Amino acid sequence: MNNKFFERLRKSIGEDDSINKKIQRKSAGENELLGKLQISIKQQHIQPNSTQTSNSKPNSSSTSPTSQANNHKLLTANEAYELGENLLFGLNGFGVDEKTAVKNLRKAAFKLGGHIEALALLGFCYEFGLGIESDYSTAENMYVSAATKGNGFAQIRMTFLKLYGRPNIKIDKIEADEWLSKVNNSGDSAIEWLLRIANESDHPAATYCLGVCYQDAVAVEKDPSLAVHYFRQSAKAGEPRGEGILGFCYAEGFGVEKDDKKALSLYLSAAKKGEAVSMYNAAHCYEEGLGVPKNLDEAVKWYTKAALLGNCYSQNSLGYMYEEGLGVERDELKAAEWYKKAAELGYPWAECNLGFCYQNGIGVELNEEAGTYWYERAAVQGHSRAQHNLGHAYQYGVGIEKNEVKAVEWYRRSADAENSFAMHSLGYCYQYGIGIEANNDEAIKYYRASAILGHAPAQLSLGCCYRNGVGVEINEKEAFKWIRLSALSGNDLAQNTIGHLFEDGIGVKKDIQKAIYWYRISSLQGNVWALTNLAVLYFDGVGLKRNYKESVRLLRLAAEKNHARAQTRLAFHLMHGKGCEINKKEAFQLYQTAAFSGAVNAMSALAQCYETGSGTDVNLSEAINWYEKAASGGDLRSAEKLVVLIANPTLIDSIFSHGYISPAA
Repeated sequence: MNNKFFERLRKSIGEDDSINKKIQRKSAGENELLGKLQISIKQQHIQPNSTQTSNSKPNSSSTSPTSQANNHKLLTANEAYELGENLLFGLNGFGVDEKTAVKNLRKAAFKLGGHIEALALLGFCYEFGLGIESDYSTAENMYVSAATKGNGFAQIRMTFLKLYGRPNIKIDKIEADEWLSKVNNSGDSAIEWLLRIANESDHPAATYCLGVCYQDAVAVEKDPSLAVHYFRQSAKAGEPRGEGILGFCYAEGFGVEKDDKKALSLYLSAAKKGEAVSMYNAAHCYEEGLGVPKNLDEAVKWYTKAALLGNCYSQNSLGYMYEEGLGVERDELKAAEWYKKAAELGYPWAECNLGFCYQNGIGVELNEEAGTYWYERAAVQGHSRAQHNLGHAYQYGVGIEKNEVKAVEWYRRSADAENSFAMHSLGYCYQYGIGIEANNDEAIKYYRASAILGHAPAQLSLGCCYRNGVGVEINEKEAFKWIRLSALSGNDLAQNTIGHLFEDGIGVKKDIQKAIYWYRISSLQGNVWALTNLAVLYFDGVGLKRNYKESVRLLRLAAEKNHARAQTRLAFHLMHGKGCEINKKEAFQLYQTAAFSGAVNAMSALAQCYETGSGTDVNLSEAINWYEKAASGGDLRSAEKLVVLIANPTLIDSIFSHGYISPAA
């Protein structure tokens, strides 16, 4: 429809012809449409030069409902849509009347032939509550119906909604990518309508939507300055989502100078208007102390408000607050409940967190299969931590059939997203040939990449490679450097290892007191190696006053965690009464447990128990069996004992019954 047509229309109903000359549109059959619109507008009591809100009441000269209905039937679908668009945005001199706009859009969409643009615009109305109560589910249905028929605007909004979700709209990044592909295939036509409406009407919801396109590079090139321009327009007009997204720009320094206080101010303004995403962002500011002193009570308050409105981000964060006891009493049941609500809305972080809960029995009954299921749900959406966790499940057969090749595949996908955990795991697979051909060069590459990102286990692994010359030349100073970084990050294995380096002077000047310090720090985290190393120092009186009782105490702590070296050392104490009462039976049991775990020293000691009847009955066949195992493990004393025992002719038959092969001379 062109301006001349609307000029005639305005004159026919008494409007000043100088109003609103922005739009230029073409349409056939103007004279026929003029008459229909004159009748329809008069009967709907619309004056184009007025601004009629959705609460405006019709005057007393209205025609009967029957007459109105009959006259409305004269409009075609295109005409009803045109009228609805003009009334919704106040274009072409029409006043804004959202409710009447929705009525005409409904006619165009459902009564006059399924008008695609009308369906898309109805989705917009339902999404933003224009002329009708906001209903995201209905908005999604409208958008999908229009988008599948090629409407570019609907495809744009579906890209957004499936990427970020909204109450009752499930996040699905795979589907979001599919919609984005359709948008890109449509070229400039996908964004034409939104560009026109936003620029001609300055409607706050439209400018918000256009700003998001420039922010996320949907149908246009990414442009932070233009995104902020449209967000400002939206916010200035009082649109809560415009205020909230402008706050996000200030929080991230996107298109504007970073300003946490300004961000929080905008978040709170939108949050007080009921905007759930802004409630979440305000809560995050209070939780982390961004632009405001930390206040966990305020954080929980806003997380809860948004969570109850169906915001999946807040539901996940509230679950975390309950899991950790931050601002609320720790409650794993509530944590899992909130994670599940958010996970069911497709939020990948919540899916990953819920998977962790199931695999570890946090707030739910332990269920490894369910854990892996939720990891996979998040992983296919590109969540890098879930991808790593899924790879771990495949590597060790946790809740799913063991498949080391698939483990490597998921580790690689996660590592490609620069997940430091996955980089380390992938490096480990390369070092030991797990699911892939061993390659020390690749192992070092991934260890280093992860270590640079600050991942403590990777720093330890890289340091150990330098210590042992795996994929690199031996460099004890470089080994010490990386292991120290890991230890300073709190890694208990690295803390024990750095203690060992100080004790033996590897890559650093020998310092027994620093060794003791790091052994203590590691042992406080329950590291069994550190507990055992500290116990040995107490036993030997090196750097510490000799204390057999303390040695026994530390060894018991480690032995209870099935540490074979600690079990072997503790058995020695019990066998000889060092710092404890003699208990040969318990000593025998500990030797046996450690021996079955592969501890060579324990095998030798166990063989001696069988030979001498210490803590058990004499059994020379078993003695020979265990001496043989210990000798095969490199224990020379056990090899010598074998020579002595086989010299006894009465044992020859028994020896050969064990398949004994005499060691080479």
